[in-house]
Amino acid sequence: MAGSGSAAVSGAGTPVAGPTGRDLFAEGLLEFLRPAVQQLDSHVHAVRESQVELREQIDNLATELCRINEDQKVALDLDPYVKKLLNARRRVVLVNNILQNAQERLRRLNHSVAKETARRRAMLDSGVYPSSSPSK
Repeated sequence: MAGSGSAAVSGAGTPVAGPTGRDLFAEGLLEFLRPAVQQLDSHVHAVRESQVELREQIDNLATELCRINEDQKVALDLDPYVKKLLNARRRVVLVNNILQNAQERLRRLNHSVAKETARRRAMLDSGVYPSSSPSK
């Protein structure tokens, strides 16, 4: 890539630092990934909501089975089913925790992308171009 990272020359003949090819690539990549990150975040949020609803339904069903088991005159052994429901609930909670952690990492990544994009735009607007990688 010819001219990548080289300084531009102003109308007065003085060198002006311009964005490097690396900076332009990073900016383009950030803009390219932003919609995917936001869509993934919304999908994870929807899945977490459905997981919470499922957990509540499992709790209600387990409670109802216990109540039915206590009210029955004939001894029905519903305990194995209650245990299966509680095991399923435990797995739902585990998946929900994993999704919550992934969503938090995704949120932090999205925030970092937005912050870096805003910083770069501000530098481009002000005419100051860094020649090194972004600082944290």
